[in-house]
Amino acid sequence: MVDVTPEQFAAQLTRGWRRFGPVYFRPACRACTSCESIRLASATFAPSRSQRRARRNAAHLIREVGVPIVDDERLALYGRWHAHRESHRGWDESPIDAERYRLEFAFEHPCVREVAFRDPELNDRLVGLGIVDEVPDALSAVYFFWDPDYAPASLGVAHIVWLAEDARVRGLGYVYLGYKVDGCPSLAYKGRYEPHELLEGRPGSGVPASWRPTAEPTSPSGPIGDSASSEAES
Repeated sequence: MVDVTPEQFAAQLTRGWRRFGPVYFRPACRACTSCESIRLASATFAPSRSQRRARRNAAHLIREVGVPIVDDERLALYGRWHAHRESHRGWDESPIDAERYRLEFAFEHPCVREVAFRDPELNDRLVGLGIVDEVPDALSAVYFFWDPDYAPASLGVAHIVWLAEDARVRGLGYVYLGYKVDGCPSLAYKGRYEPHELLEGRPGSGVPASWRPTAEPTSPSGPIGDSASSEAES
């Protein structure tokens, strides 16, 4: 779907909908509530020590935000990242070509942005790439992949911290992280970003969405960019 305006998509995000390529979706399992929609309020998000450490580790990178691009460099980066997931997490193989990449990661949409990370110490090598949707009041983290051999530790964590910083500076209220699933290692990590908000139920069109805030974080935190210990990659 390409006829959804940023304002219409913003309303969908508040009700737990997500976008990947041309597809809009949200959980539909009636007997299961494991998938919880999660978002950060940019004004209150306080990165943990390990999240600030991740941001510091990536401070030397060049961060470029623009329209998604399809080229051999990006296809190769995705291939290296997915092969690493296959060997370390048992993921199925997922070969990708330019046509599929364009459909899933570079689909022409009024909200889509690409966040590319380049390392100037490695001849501007592309070491990480995020796909982000931007609506009038929020950013939505869609996907992120990185180079397992060259990216700094926890670059995916730094990416989220950067998005929260971007949203706050620009006056955008939220950063949507998709779905948190406590029993899935690939999705449970989202609960480490605190404080966060969880959507109550699955409100329909025209029904006010209610987001439940979590308690303030108990671990010490400080300004974005401070040094701290390491954290698992997202």
